Amino acid sequence: MSRKTALIACTDLSGYCYGEQHPFKVQRYRLARDLMDAYGLLNLPAMAEVRPRAVTEPQLLGAHRADYLERLREFSAAEEPRADFRYGLGDVENPVFPGVYDWACLGVSGTLEAARLVAEDGFAAAFNPLGGYHHAQAGRASGFSYLNDAVVAINYLLEQGKTVVYLDLDAHHGDGVQNAFYGDDRVLTISLHESGVYFFPGTGFENETGEGAGRGYSVNIPLLAHTDDALFMKAFDEVAFPLIAAFDPDVLFTQLGADTFRTDPLTRLEVTTHAYSYIMRKLRALEIPWVAVGGGGYDQMNVARAWTIAWGIMNDRELSPRLPARFVELISQLGYPHRMLLDAMHWAEEDDRNRALDAVEKSIAYVRDHIFPVLIGDYGKRYRT
Repeated sequence: MSRKTALIACTDLSGYCYGEQHPFKVQRYRLARDLMDAYGLLNLPAMAEVRPRAVTEPQLLGAHRADYLERLREFSAAEEPRADFRYGLGDVENPVFPGVYDWACLGVSGTLEAARLVAEDGFAAAFNPLGGYHHAQAGRASGFSYLNDAVVAINYLLEQGKTVVYLDLDAHHGDGVQNAFYGDDRVLTISLHESGVYFFPGTGFENETGEGAGRGYSVNIPLLAHTDDALFMKAFDEVAFPLIAAFDPDVLFTQLGADTFRTDPLTRLEVTTHAYSYIMRKLRALEIPWVAVGGGGYDQMNVARAWTIAWGIMNDRELSPRLPARFVELISQLGYPHRMLLDAMHWAEEDDRNRALDAVEKSIAYVRDHIFPVLIGDYGKRYRT
């Protein structure tokens, strides 16, 4: 039996816009799909491109308060600009635009469908690039996120009796997902992100390890500016990978934000396609049913590269590092020079890089001392010696 994969298709997104000056650009989804198509990744024999069914009100209420959903729908239908900062709506970060509720539901519906395909229909992997809104809280919007698609989908997986690892590779801490499952030992949340000491959302420190039944099931590796490929892979190899393997979940759920790349205008990490590809291959090798969503990424070209790499690896396809000629022609017509698709060559000063290394080693040591004994017992002791 062939290994089935699914790419969640979305409707025309041209009617949605956060604003011309806002860093979140809806066009990145089209660029990612165009690049996948140029590599021949949209007509693979064992893949399906699936349009999701709509998320229901009870499913949303499992993750969000009724009063917040009511206000979001109200503002979405309003003809004049609206704002309510109690709900995080209408500021520069989370603008209210016509159809914002429908926009948010598209992401949730797609991620929920990806989870259903994996849990019920036997798909080995399902990818919803339009998901990954990990900052949305139960009662407010946050960090460009209005509805938390991961929380809704993981709630569904738990209802199916599944255990879940949620791995967040976005440059920003996955605070909304961590908060939702902070006391739940059926969900192991792992987040590798830029340190909240100086960076949004100001959370995700090593000592945030869960509470009650979930104590030890929340794992954070905060990274300093100038964390590069080697350090990012070190954090993954020494913390994330052994914990995923030891927890051995029924479903692996990954948030694949591409704002860790060194070209991203909002972050100060220095990851490239090398580390990104390496981690995707390691996750694929685990052979765990895999739900993946998009996330952050504000250099649109590198978002397209990252998600195309991920989709290729999910389908066991080797991609040429040379971009397809028709994609290069397309982006040239859109005003993007070919060089914009290359990894930027800015390297950290030695002192900055050493500080980043010290921070990674400190975080790894904390997790080994406080998390490994809870989750993997004697296996953890071997990692601490």
